Amino acid sequence: MAIWAIGDLQGCYGPTRRLLDRINFDPAVDTLWFCGDLVNRGGESLETLRLVYSLRDHCHVVLGNHDLSLLAIAERDEAQQKRVNPDLRSILFAPDREELLDWLRGRPLLHADRELGWMMVHAGLAPAWTTQTAQKHAQEVERRLQGKGRRKLLRNMYGDRPAWSNGLRGVDRERAIINVFTRMRYCTPRGRIAFDEKGAPGTQAPGLYPWYSVPGRAERDLKIACGHWSTLGLFIGHGVHALDTGAVWGGKLTALQLDSEELRVVQVPGREAA
Repeated sequence: MAIWAIGDLQGCYGPTRRLLDRINFDPAVDTLWFCGDLVNRGGESLETLRLVYSLRDHCHVVLGNHDLSLLAIAERDEAQQKRVNPDLRSILFAPDREELLDWLRGRPLLHADRELGWMMVHAGLAPAWTTQTAQKHAQEVERRLQGKGRRKLLRNMYGDRPAWSNGLRGVDRERAIINVFTRMRYCTPRGRIAFDEKGAPGTQAPGLYPWYSVPGRAERDLKIACGHWSTLGLFIGHGVHALDTGAVWGGKLTALQLDSEELRVVQVPGREAA
């Protein structure tokens, strides 16, 4: 038995299959944790989503920004859907579209296994959030996304403002929570996200910190697996294990075994750079 966390797939079906072969994945005994962004940019998004869906009884998936974008586009009219890139269009006009999207819509923003000692999010946590607080805020959005309010949520989730504050209400609150979970890289000590800063640590403007190393951040009682930040690469520190190693950009696709006493990382080449 093994539990593996895997970084952003982003529609890279070939590398995903190769990685599952490399870790000798056996659905009868093993479990996969996918850190979000299953789709977009890799050219094989439909195949990738179908593969993960076929493993749904043996995996946990959190939503990334590209997954949410797909769900938002799916709520638009057909003419607008036809204008998106071919990678997403292949899903939107697939015969099994509704089955795939209904399942994706039911994925959480956060997955935690307290017995195992791990939590998974796509991007990050606000500096003031404990793991318990993060779970509470994730569930606020998940209830909306999986209920009657999903169209309003998906229609209003885009935007860089407002910054997270516990006093926010309605769509502003939901947008701020989604931005933390799916778009966070750098932020100020007060938690204001610097959305335009996407480089490796050391390139950011003064006063900004990687979300996991903000001075005065909350103590967290779980190790965290995440993705989203390809320029960060494989990073292990501050209780965080960042696994987006740029497979879609010609980097690598990375898996980390979560139930091993030793650090066990397995990588395969990602998509060939165009």
